[in-house]
Parts: sequence; C-alpha cells; structure tokens
Amino acid sequence: MNAKYYKYILQFKRPSGTSRGILKTKETWFIVISDGLNQGIGECGILRTLSVDDRPDYEEKLKWTCNNIQLGVDQLWKELIEYPSIQFGVEMAFKSLESPSPFLLFPSDFTIKSDPIAINGLIWMGEKEYMNKQIIDKLDQGFDCIKMKIGAIDFDTELALLSHIREQFSSDVIELRVDANGAFTPEEALGKLKNLSTYDLHSIEQPIRQGQHLHMAELCKVTPLPIALDEELIGVFDVTEKKKMLQTIQPQYIILKPSLIGGFKGTKEWIEIAKALGIGWWITSALESNIGLNAIAQFTHTLHNEMPQGLGTGGLYTNNFDSPLVVTQGKLTYNPERTWVVDYLN
Repeated sequence: MNAKYYKYILQFKRPSGTSRGILKTKETWFIVISDGLNQGIGECGILRTLSVDDRPDYEEKLKWTCNNIQLGVDQLWKELIEYPSIQFGVEMAFKSLESPSPFLLFPSDFTIKSDPIAINGLIWMGEKEYMNKQIIDKLDQGFDCIKMKIGAIDFDTELALLSHIREQFSSDVIELRVDANGAFTPEEALGKLKNLSTYDLHSIEQPIRQGQHLHMAELCKVTPLPIALDEELIGVFDVTEKKKMLQTIQPQYIILKPSLIGGFKGTKEWIEIAKALGIGWWITSALESNIGLNAIAQFTHTLHNEMPQGLGTGGLYTNNFDSPLVVTQGKLTYNPERTWVVDYLN
C-alpha cells in the first residue's frame, strides 16, 4: 500500500465574511491511498486560525502519514490525535479504498434512493444589502431553516435583519439560527441574548469565545435562548475531558464538525457523551470541497438526526469538483445519475 498527498486551493466565488475576517481562498489537502488495484481519497479540511492543527509542521505530518500508511486507520487515528483534520482525511481515504466506488462511503437511502437531508441556508456576514439579498435568495430556494452569522457588523443592523424576516415569516414557517463565532464578551452576552430571543430563534452558536468554561456555564444556566457549542469542542482530545467539559457547561446543543474534531470516530465520541447528558446535537461541514462534503453528508444520513444539519451546498467555490450532490428546496440530495469529475487527483 502507498499514499501521497496534494494541496488544493479553493477559490471563493465571492469573498465571504466571518467574525474572524474575510475569506477569499480556502486551503485544503487530499490524501490518496492505493493498494495497487484500487484508490481511496480523503480530504484534510484545515481552517487556518481555527483548526487546532493549524501548525507549522502540518505538511510534514501529512508526509509522515503517507510514509506510514501501512499502520492502518486505527493506529494512525491514535498517532494523529492532535491533527483532527488529518484523522478525518485518513478515515475517509481508507473508507473510500474499501468501498465499491471511491465516493460511495456509506451506502444508504441517501445515496441509493436520493433520500434528502434537511439543511440550513447559510447567510454570510457582510453589508446589510448583501445579507438581505442572501436572505431573500435562501427563502426563494425553499429553505425553511436559515442560519445567520452575526458579530461582524452593527448589532442593531443584525437585529433589524432578523426583525425583517420575522415580520414576514413566523417560527412555524422559518426556523432561525444565529452564529456569533464567539463575538460577544461575557459581560454583554446575556443582554444581547435577551435582545435576540425576542425574534423566536432556534439557537445561538458560540456566543462567547471558547475556553471560558465557567462564564459559558453560567450563561447556559440563565440564557433565554438555547446555546450551541461549536468552537468550544475544538482541541479537546481526551474522552474524559470531553465529558467533563459538557458536564460543566451543560449546553443545550453541540455542533459537530468532523474535520475539526477527529473525523467519524471523534464525532461519534461527542454524540455518545451528549446523548448520555441529554444534550442535543447536529453536524456541520467546515468549508470542505465536495469530496469532504460528500463524506460528511453520507455519514450524517446514517445517524438519523431529523434536525436541519449545517451541511454546505458545494456552491461557494469557482473550482469545486463536480459531484452528485444537489440542493433542492432547502435539502441536500445525492443524484446518482450525476458523475464525479476529479481530474486533479489522478
């Protein structure tokens, strides 16, 4: 068995805003393994400044992984514990290698019968007019769950946008989620949550910056709006530490990004702990290409979570890979009649 890796730069169609700045490109890496007869492809979806494995030795670790691919997926997962995006890429590549088709990782009604996955429509940060246009577009596309990133523009303007949606659509028609990406201070967070709660929101992701466990725990006790932990999960490797953190904070939800928390195995660990503590969860992609998105979507369908998931639509980039993934009426489907085009990775 042998392996090699490739770097690939995804180009955004339009610069996309987050509370951490504007994204124009997104760097990703692919691991391709071969047993001489078949090939497996995995994506290592790193997010600079957010992924815990955003380290100077990242490419060196990819090279080490390829040179030691004969260790197998289970041993490599343990060896790569501090590199969750590479863990995910390795898991995906081995799953791909073992599958009848390199992109059919988890056969299910999703891949066989085009059974859809409900997803939220993502509204990126930007000027008021741009955000309003996105909202209109998502509603026109049939989404009944919308997630709006907040924290980068004036808070009153963001409230006005939420008010505009609620004037037209009740919570029975449109579910609204917001994602603060840790933009609020602990001192101002409760006041802002009270303001946001008047718009009958489903939840808010990561209202304060991660790592402030006691502040977050206090906020979760008194919040008028369900809180979902997102960045808080990044960099917590040990199962005992995962359980301790969730027991301490007691959030209403956790959000699971396989590329950032150790792939399929890491995600299942968090789900098992959350279920035991009565904490809800859903899965979110993290700006992967269609290769990574496909793996996450297929995996997600096997978990039978009926909530709208935070999966991408594959439409952000000018140079994404053609795939069977299709978004119809606010749902992600897999059309087996559409073919993959991945010329770059031959």
